[in-house]
Amino acid sequence: MQNSSNQTVKNKGIYLLPNLFTTAGLFSGFYAVIASMNANFEAAAIAIFVAMICDGLDGRVARLTNTQSDFGAEYDSMADMVSFGMAPALLAYNWALADLGKVGWLAAFIYCAGAALRLARFNTQVGVADKRYFQGLASPAAAAVIAGSIWLGNQYNLDGKNISWIAGLITATTGLLMVSNFRYHSFKEIDWRGKVNFIAILFVVGVFVVVSVQPALILCIGFYLYAISGPVITIRTVRKLKVAHIVGDGDHEKEQGTGEDTKSSTNSTDNP
Repeated sequence: MQNSSNQTVKNKGIYLLPNLFTTAGLFSGFYAVIASMNANFEAAAIAIFVAMICDGLDGRVARLTNTQSDFGAEYDSMADMVSFGMAPALLAYNWALADLGKVGWLAAFIYCAGAALRLARFNTQVGVADKRYFQGLASPAAAAVIAGSIWLGNQYNLDGKNISWIAGLITATTGLLMVSNFRYHSFKEIDWRGKVNFIAILFVVGVFVVVSVQPALILCIGFYLYAISGPVITIRTVRKLKVAHIVGDGDHEKEQGTGEDTKSSTNSTDNP
């Protein structure tokens, strides 16, 4: 009887290490909301990128330490909604969209709703998706487009109110890309634990050096190119472009091999 009781308590426990990274990502997303409310837009944008790093680590740490759990997967999704759904939407609204009235908050809502739908669709594709591709723009990448734009604009002393219509268009379009069927490389086929040659390490060092020179500019350009890559990949790989290749549900996934890696009871890297 005592062993059974101890086993029950053990099963109800929560793994600490991966959920610490998830909590750090959640904190960064929440801080981004507070910072944007106080017009500290650069700090808010950087906090979203910090949340991306934490989100990329929690799932990998869970797998490396064999501490996957259903709780971790669900907690990760909730944290992602704050960090990559609410935070970028409010950041865009406070920086540029407030003066547009209803149009401004509707553009922000389209982004926020797109992130929520993106996460929900990701969670329902467990075990059936092609891990080589994301179906639609991943929410961290979408958040990076918004945060990178505002970070870069703030560094060049650009007043968001002067480009509110452009900002609204980018915000709404990014939200729609998340719920689209465009294929995006997930880079999950890369074996991060495998051996590489010395040149690969030098290349990684070079990437860090380049990004450190102008982080806002390099990251912004990089994520814009990634956001554009989805429609380009889809158009190039299908025989005849149909509405189902852009939005909606259908058998086109089998034709394209679209989808994402399974979450399978881990702290995910969303990478929904």
